[in-house]
Amino acid sequence: MASVLLEGVSKAFGTTQVLHGVDLEIREGEFVVFVGPSGCGKSTLLRLICGLDDVSGGRIAIDGEIVNDVPPAKRGIAMVFQSYALYPHMSVAENMGYALRLAGTPKAEIDRRVRAAAAVLRLDALLDRKPRQLSGGQRQRVAIGRAIVREPRIFLFDEPLSNLDAALRVDMRAEIAGLKQRLGTTMVYVTHDQIEAMTLADKIVVMNAGRVEQVGAPLDLYRRPANRFVATFIGSPRMNLVPATVGADGTLILAGGSVVPLRAAAAGGEAVDIGLRAEHLSLNADGKGDFVAEVRMVEHHGADLFAHVRIDGHDGTLIVRQGGDGTLAVGARTGVAVDWSQAHVFAADGARIDPFVRASEAA
Repeated sequence: MASVLLEGVSKAFGTTQVLHGVDLEIREGEFVVFVGPSGCGKSTLLRLICGLDDVSGGRIAIDGEIVNDVPPAKRGIAMVFQSYALYPHMSVAENMGYALRLAGTPKAEIDRRVRAAAAVLRLDALLDRKPRQLSGGQRQRVAIGRAIVREPRIFLFDEPLSNLDAALRVDMRAEIAGLKQRLGTTMVYVTHDQIEAMTLADKIVVMNAGRVEQVGAPLDLYRRPANRFVATFIGSPRMNLVPATVGADGTLILAGGSVVPLRAAAAGGEAVDIGLRAEHLSLNADGKGDFVAEVRMVEHHGADLFAHVRIDGHDGTLIVRQGGDGTLAVGARTGVAVDWSQAHVFAADGARIDPFVRASEAA
């Protein structure tokens, strides 16, 4: 296991600045996931840690040693890429042991490591097969096995599941989570899929436009996002946002003139967004609640039902999570009740504002 420390790490390709002064600590044995939209710089940051690209500024340290000028092969890192990159003419065993053979490792030691990795990944019965005889999930396990046999201090994964279909991605997420438990090695994982990040990570690094927006445990980011970007990126479905204006006394007033039971530490007249997650809203057919709305669309997901509703006086739609056994007609009028204790408020620049529920209205 090893720790990684990034201090002011930046990267530019010509005149294009891709990373802007990233500071990050990855502790020994942590499973850290970089997540963000395409082009945010997460894969570039992974390549800098690995040494495949040079930093433009700042320092990278592994176990306290500055590695800016250390070649990739000497950093004690193994990387698993999006593409399997297996040699089609080699067997599974030969693919897994190829790097060791190039390094001059004795044949008996190669065989021991390959069989040990195959046991961990349940590839024992497939060692004599060629890549063309394997499923996509099996090929990805071989690519991971090729990394394991090197016995690295750190594993780096660059969107390893993006080439798999939905069912295989779920299976492989479980495989990788189990692998982390068995090996206990430091792992850094890149994905644009926030569900992968939420289910795999000890710690999530949310990136946007080359900057780190927030770092924290998955549920901390979900429950207390630092800004509007994190709030809407983490969580499925994405957080609902309702525009409001801050009154002179700090109360929040919706476009239709309704006052909600929150105050915000912001200047009167400031435009803000109220963030509400789907599970903190509920529908009442009798019309009772904080809002009156019209059902615009209904999604049935088996155990859950997601209703897209438009509340009176608000241009956008809200997504409400309900039990999947309910029935709801498009066009129906309904009440929408809100758990205001779970609300979030974001300033015009996206920063989080901490509101509080007025005791007289929360009772």
